[in-house]
Amino acid sequence: MIFWIPLAGTTQNDCWPSYRSDAALTGNTDVNLPNSLKLLWKFQTEDIIKSSPVICGKDIFIGSDDGGVYSISKKGKLNWKFKTETSIEAAPLLLDKTVYVGSLEGIMFALDAKTGEEKWQFKTEGQISGSANWAYQQDGKSKQIIFGSYDYFLYSLNAKTGELLWKYETDNFINGAAASNGKVIIFGGCDGYLHIVNTKNGIKFDTVNIGTYIASSAAIENNNAYFGNYDGVFFKVDISQKKIIWKFEGAGAYLGSPAISENKVVIGSQNKKLYCFDKYNGDILWEFKTLRKIESSPIIANDKVIITSTDGRIYMLDLKTGKKIWSYEIGIPIIGTAAVIENMIIVGAQDGGVYVFGD
Repeated sequence: MIFWIPLAGTTQNDCWPSYRSDAALTGNTDVNLPNSLKLLWKFQTEDIIKSSPVICGKDIFIGSDDGGVYSISKKGKLNWKFKTETSIEAAPLLLDKTVYVGSLEGIMFALDAKTGEEKWQFKTEGQISGSANWAYQQDGKSKQIIFGSYDYFLYSLNAKTGELLWKYETDNFINGAAASNGKVIIFGGCDGYLHIVNTKNGIKFDTVNIGTYIASSAAIENNNAYFGNYDGVFFKVDISQKKIIWKFEGAGAYLGSPAISENKVVIGSQNKKLYCFDKYNGDILWEFKTLRKIESSPIIANDKVIITSTDGRIYMLDLKTGKKIWSYEIGIPIIGTAAVIENMIIVGAQDGGVYVFGD
């Protein structure tokens, strides 16, 4: 089960509402992109951007190290800015006309998407670096917001009120986002385990020992989880059997999340390489090398792959072959993941700029 709830009046083609587009964190969309894009406009914030943008309809939302959460129109004009006390590195989550985003101060904020007015806030005891996700509560109707903190806990809050529903304790920092297929929540931690948790009540189903810490987020497809760890090992794990199906060793640290499509899974590494694996047996189908480390997550858009790099470039590749179709040099390191909608790519960079590309 993959969740996607648009704002009123939007379609899936003009909505990328979360860090990886859907609750399973697959990083996949069926929108079309032209083979070449141009820079339409740039919006400047007051500090570097590590956050990843989201968009629905006519509005883009992104965080900045200046402590601001920004709403920017599709034309590049500021709608509103919500100021927090510390940096916003996490990507926002856009759900039911509300923006959910955590800060390095350890506060999860719920903001009105139209006005930027604060609806509620919830304070943890550690920084929030990963984006929030969501799932249905036990009643199957109400929604919960799920996120991790450096205080070692995974939290579930009532999406409307911010009330704590449950929390699940690990043995170290939680850095990435949690993936959900509606039944289970999957996430890695700095404790070196892949955690499998009941979505409804936060009770642990099991853990899988990965050996070293997992700085990024897993993606779920069917009964399998795909993710990399800080030692440069990429895994496919059967969730129900708690069993490693295959693994690939020898890459650099994985700080980003994989994208999944048909028989392929694509992931970038700090060794400057983007890998495309056969998701069934782990064979490498192709590799693409950028000029510097890849800390962001790839996106699969139909037959294309979008990836950013700390070499200051955004790349578009052919999904089948890994050959470069198009690239654009911003010239400033990019560690955030792009948002992709029909004929448009949005990305933030470390010069504090939000860049929007289109045809």
